[in-house]
Amino acid sequence: MKGRFMMYMLVVIIFSVFLSVSACSGNGAEELYKTAEFEELQNNREHALKLYDELIAKYPETEFARKAKSRVKEIGK
Repeated sequence: MKGRFMMYMLVVIIFSVFLSVSACSGNGAEELYKTAEFEELQNNREHALKLYDELIAKYPETEFARKAKSRVKEIGK
């Protein structure tokens, strides 16, 4: 009985760690990018630029940062 409980707790801990790591891996970058896109569609370019800049600063190595840099150049024209 004690062995089963310990195995169950180990599985719960591993699953919790997995969820924590996956939540930090890129969802924030994607969320910021989609929000900035929405702000552009609403003709709120100033806020979109701020969101793109935030994304670039927080997640510089992501594909979303590359896209954000492109959008910043396009909006700035």
